[in-house]
Formats: sequence, C-alpha cells, structure tokens
Amino acid sequence: MEPAKEMAREAILLPAGKGRTGRIVFHILTGGLALILLYPVIWLLVSSFKESASIFATSHSLIPDPFVISNYAEGWKGIAGQPFITFIKNSLIIVGLSTIGAVSSSAVIAYGFARIPFKGKAFWFACMMVTMMLPHEVLMIPQYIIFAKLDWLNSFKPIVIPQFFGHAFFIFLMIQFIRTIPVELDEAARIDGCSRFVIFFRVILPLIAPALSTSAIFSFYWKWEELINPVLYLNKPELYPVSLALKLFLDTETASNWGAMFAMSVVSLLPVILVFFLFQKSIVQGISMSGLK
Repeated sequence: MEPAKEMAREAILLPAGKGRTGRIVFHILTGGLALILLYPVIWLLVSSFKESASIFATSHSLIPDPFVISNYAEGWKGIAGQPFITFIKNSLIIVGLSTIGAVSSSAVIAYGFARIPFKGKAFWFACMMVTMMLPHEVLMIPQYIIFAKLDWLNSFKPIVIPQFFGHAFFIFLMIQFIRTIPVELDEAARIDGCSRFVIFFRVILPLIAPALSTSAIFSFYWKWEELINPVLYLNKPELYPVSLALKLFLDTETASNWGAMFAMSVVSLLPVILVFFLFQKSIVQGISMSGLK
C-alpha cells in the first residue's frame, strides 16, 4: 500500500509543479504587457513633476530632473480667473445629473420594450437600435440649432437634459437583463394586486441592479471625459468642466504650461481610477450576468 500511495502522491505533485511554473510565466507576460499599456499613464505622472521646458526634451528620461512639485500648486490655482476646484465641481454636476437621467430613463424605456406590448414595438425598437449606429457628428448641427432656439446655449441644459430621454446602449443592455427575468414573477405580483409601476420598482429594478450599476459607471466615464459638447455649448470659463479646462493651460500664442496641465490631468484621473477599482466587479457582472441565475 505504501508504494502505491507514494506513486499517487508523486502523480499529484508533478502537475502542480508544472502548473506553478506556468502561472509564474503567465503573470510575468501579463505584467509586462500591462506595463507597456500603462506606459502613457506613467509618463503622464512623471511629467507632472517636471519643468515644462524639460518635458519634451530630447533625452526622454522618465526621471524628473529637477523634481518639481509646484506644478500641482500652480495648476490647482486654476486658469482664466477660476480655481481648478470650480472645474471639478462643474464636472461633478454634469456627470451626476447626466448619470441619474440616463440610467433612470433608460430603465423605464427598457421595461416598456421588454414587458409592455404596444403597436409598432418592433419598429420603435429598430429605430432605437439605429441611433446607436449614428455618428455624433451627424447630430451636432441639428441639435445645436434646436438648443439655440430653446435658448439653452451657454448652460448645462443641452449637455444634461437630453440624457433624461434614455441612452440607446443602456436601454439595450437593460432589455437583455429584463428578458431573462421570468414573466411568472410579474404575474405573481399582478395577482397580489401590484400595478405595473409597483412591479417595475419592487420586482424588476432589484433584479437588474448589475445592469443599472454598469450603466451608471459607463455614463460616469463617458461624461467625465466628454469634450465635444462642452466646447459647443459652453462659453464662460466658470461653467467649464475638467475636460475643457485642461485645454486652457495650452496657449498657441504664448508659452504653454505643460507641467500644470499634466499635474491637473493626474488629478482629473483620480476619480476615474477610484470608481474603476471600487466598482470593477459591477462592470463585469453587468455585462456577463443574466437577470437570474
């Protein structure tokens, strides 16, 4: 019995050793690829501690010489008569209102497409899907004309209010979730006397929480980095978000303050990185999970 046990033990340990070596090689390769992909971010972080004149020097050294911390203090003072905290506040207002509007309206529309029968349902669903294929450049001029006639220019309204009418990608994502939820749950709730609104709020919404969180995270990312709409609709520096404020540090007529711009770029990345690490599981669940297991 003892030789048999010894042979079985060796048979078990041998693949484990090979598997350990394979994992080490795998982690080294993925770590190297990750380092290559993160190099632009590392370069941005290192450049924020350099003098503006030495950032694009021919040496291309990653080590700051001299090491300058004043870029952060100078950038935080702001530009165009506004402290940088004002731009962050504007971005938070735009992102917060847009995310609430996009997620809540998309959930209602998705519930209507997935659960409520009405005439022309397939046609309107097809129209909604077609909007996902339209480039934003096609819509810019008509939207600008409409918002100009509504006297919404130079305000947050043309950036925020359209989000309260649903987002095609979020609607599609939530429809897929709702369709995986058994209709019997709706029927059981209806037997208990629940209306469609009660079913939506008490049955559907809790079950599509992963899709709601994923939509909120994507909306946060897209609105935080958005530049086109602020450029089109905002003319006052006190209304600029972070994405547009960073452009003010660059001046084609005089010397550009690259150091301060890179420093504030690092600051503007912190909320995005924080949201990613806090909610990365929600991103994966929202894309891969079904409504019910």
